[in-house]
Amino acid sequence: MDDRISDFVPEIRNRISQVVVGQDVVVERLMVSLFTGGHILLQGMPGLAKTLLVNTLAKTIELDFSRIQFTIDLLPSDIVGSEILDQKKNEFRVHKGPIFTNLLLADEINRAAPKVQSALLEAMQERRVTIGNDAFTLPAPFLVIATQNPIEQSGTFELPEAQLDRFMLCHRLNYPTAEEEETVLTRYLDLGLKKEDKGAVPKTAFDMVTEGAVADLDTLVTVMGEVQKIHVSEVFVKHCVETVRRTREHEKIELGASPRAGIALVQAARARAFIHGRQYVIPEDLFALAEDVILHRIRLTYEALADGLSGPDILNEIMMEFQ
Repeated sequence: MDDRISDFVPEIRNRISQVVVGQDVVVERLMVSLFTGGHILLQGMPGLAKTLLVNTLAKTIELDFSRIQFTIDLLPSDIVGSEILDQKKNEFRVHKGPIFTNLLLADEINRAAPKVQSALLEAMQERRVTIGNDAFTLPAPFLVIATQNPIEQSGTFELPEAQLDRFMLCHRLNYPTAEEEETVLTRYLDLGLKKEDKGAVPKTAFDMVTEGAVADLDTLVTVMGEVQKIHVSEVFVKHCVETVRRTREHEKIELGASPRAGIALVQAARARAFIHGRQYVIPEDLFALAEDVILHRIRLTYEALADGLSGPDILNEIMMEFQ
């Protein structure tokens, strides 16, 4: 493996760490998604640098980047595009929407109505969209990174199961530690002002994102190829299948994980092994990724919720049987 490939992961981590404090696990999950082409949903309270993370990642690699701020009045055509009447030629022409990009940030995806969220289904699964009577293939690679606020907040809608299942990973962000939060505040104290015309505004963390990329698209494609070479043993495959099947058979789970969960576990494990410098997957990859791959794909029974149980509780019970 040449230096260009071996330095790829450390360079991405280093660039992101210059802007975002901590969040090492979510940075790893973003790279897992990027290297496998699997979509990822980031869930957490406002102010945890979800949008900043994605912006920084987009600037780190030379990829086309689009951002859609999901709101209650958003329309499907605002995402995929629409047919527009050209009055001079008296014919319709296609106006492509922001979804025609390599990296799409769907910011606060659960603040839009379900009809709008469903506009992403075809794109996320088939990497194409239909506008009018024509189907258009999306650029390659194509990756959706969505952010979501907790559904308990006002003005949010719960994502439908069909769409949740298309997200390879759903990572839940936690608040930073006291030391990390002190670092964040210290950095902001040193940002200073940004002068605009005759005025000025205080700088934010987004002003720290540098434009120069550390890698191009060719390097990313090469890395994606290397990930596909990571060895996955038959035993590991059987463990993935058994984990997924147990979610369908557990008495406390009303809706179990689909076969997509098993595919996601295997592919994500390959990417995690590459990130950690291994040519093979190990059980640690399964245990590390199970929560992000499975939890958003299952729904507990009413009785389980009434007993105070949670998804992590049930999943831990399932995973303990492998230890």
